[in-house]
Amino acid sequence: MCRDEDGRIGDVLPAGVDARSRVHEYGGGDYLASPRGLFTIENGTPGIQLRALRNGGEADRVPGSDTGARYAEPVLSPDGRTLAAVEEWAQAEGEPVNRLVSFDLAGGGRRVLAEGHDFYASACFSPDGGSLAFLCWDHPHLPWDAATLFELPIGAGGAPRHVAGGPHESIFQPTWSPGGVLTFASDRSGFWNLHQWRGGDVVSLCERAAEFGLPQWVFGMRRFGFVSEERIACVVSEEGRDRLALLDLGTGALDDVASSASAIDGIDVSGHEIAVIAANERSAPSVQVLDLDSGRFETVREAFEVGMDPEALSPAESVRFASTDGRPVHAFLYRPRLPGVEAPAGERPPLLVKVHGGPTAATSSALDLATQFWTTRGFAVLDVNYTGSTGFGRAYRDGLKGAWGVADVEDCAAGARFAASEGGADPARLGIRGGSAGGYTVLCALTLGDVFGFGASHYGIGDLEALARDTHKFEARYLDGLVAPWPEGEAVYRERSPLYHVEGLSCPVIFLQGSEDRVVPPAQAESMVAALAARGLPHAYVLFEGEGHGFRRAENIRAALQAELFFYGRVLGFPTAATPPVAMQGRIPAGPPSEA
Repeated sequence: MCRDEDGRIGDVLPAGVDARSRVHEYGGGDYLASPRGLFTIENGTPGIQLRALRNGGEADRVPGSDTGARYAEPVLSPDGRTLAAVEEWAQAEGEPVNRLVSFDLAGGGRRVLAEGHDFYASACFSPDGGSLAFLCWDHPHLPWDAATLFELPIGAGGAPRHVAGGPHESIFQPTWSPGGVLTFASDRSGFWNLHQWRGGDVVSLCERAAEFGLPQWVFGMRRFGFVSEERIACVVSEEGRDRLALLDLGTGALDDVASSASAIDGIDVSGHEIAVIAANERSAPSVQVLDLDSGRFETVREAFEVGMDPEALSPAESVRFASTDGRPVHAFLYRPRLPGVEAPAGERPPLLVKVHGGPTAATSSALDLATQFWTTRGFAVLDVNYTGSTGFGRAYRDGLKGAWGVADVEDCAAGARFAASEGGADPARLGIRGGSAGGYTVLCALTLGDVFGFGASHYGIGDLEALARDTHKFEARYLDGLVAPWPEGEAVYRERSPLYHVEGLSCPVIFLQGSEDRVVPPAQAESMVAALAARGLPHAYVLFEGEGHGFRRAENIRAALQAELFFYGRVLGFPTAATPPVAMQGRIPAGPPSEA
């Protein structure tokens, strides 16, 4: 989309064109708006395309961008003559090959800038065009474990020069200051703090127990930008909440910008204007522009209309509780809330512990309509940033090393006990729900623990061995750190795979699955369904035709929530619709008299 000088917002790409990179499979870095036009990577279209920025129209393929390769994160040189990008080539056998390449936009031709490492990202030209900075990393690491920053002289065939990073340091978002000082986030202090490379030394700009970076799951992630040579606009994360701030490089002072946002995704700075995608507990994500001169925010575009009474929205309460060995765990607690409706005196609500995916990800306090779906129907929700989650420093993130399926399960169980003990939930009605990696934690908690009385697995991972054997390059060695080296640690994989412990399932579970899921094939969920059926335990199975790993169609997202609510009503004994909202297999309790 593009907003012109008159304030009109419209499409740039023609109907049916999908701006989507698939490099590293997760993509990101799909487009670059520049004075030369709009460079795009388009799903199903070979090479890199160049279009007029405001009027769309026909695209021209960048000369030299090969039709057999995939691309991501295009970046333009200051003189507008050279385009650099990450290039990925599939191989007949073995993993794809990744490298950094550049294209001469004036004379045509392609040049390999850097190769030999497993992964590349975040290339950026210096203001004079004489150098290119970039990140790279190698198996078995992920970029949040170990990423290295190099600076490459352009033109004379010089070798890349190591700036920062290594086996125990993660670098995020290299960026040049207007004066040509290389700036980046490094977690060498234990948190992703901002640093600069000055005279061959790495200098800390603002050492804080706060995060100025993120795990680089996709290309194009940004958390800071230069307002001037002496001032940086940045997103700072503490205790699971984001805020916008201005860092004075002369004094080291970090001044907050007055804003209602508690979750900020992306930042772009142009002169005295700062653009962000911002959300809070009551509003949908929106593109906002801050004028630093006036201090005013302008909302350019909202993702959706909330369409709810603000008084019906349950606020996120930041809570902290102790897990195994006393380690602290962070979470957001949402209490049931619906104006005009009160629970019977003395009755505590059922609890749903929500498990985010990743597992190296995080939940935030931003408005989540799925969470509000449950709170407006009488449930409390505990959204857990379990050990391994991002946003609480490297030590917290590394706490899941070798402990996935153990520490996360312990934390979720401890969170449920905490919510029950402090009066926020009924200890006899504790449930757990999650999808993908979160669904794996759900299945571990239900097969290997006894805290939860019911649960829901949305395309949850049941077989770690299958995941280790058949996954894409980016995550090919992810489980080496989270579980154990593969295949040497095969016994550990089996020990922590719910699929091999289905006899431990002894409470009602609903499985929601996509028929085309290649990450977690339906057979995994169906094996667990069969085990529950053989023992006569309440269960349900909903298969969504045409869906993959994660549901994309609006009608299926709605139906999945409604099916889950229907199942819980039958299990917990509150009135439900007379019939399930979708085709549902399994042994479903009769429940109380139905209501529409």
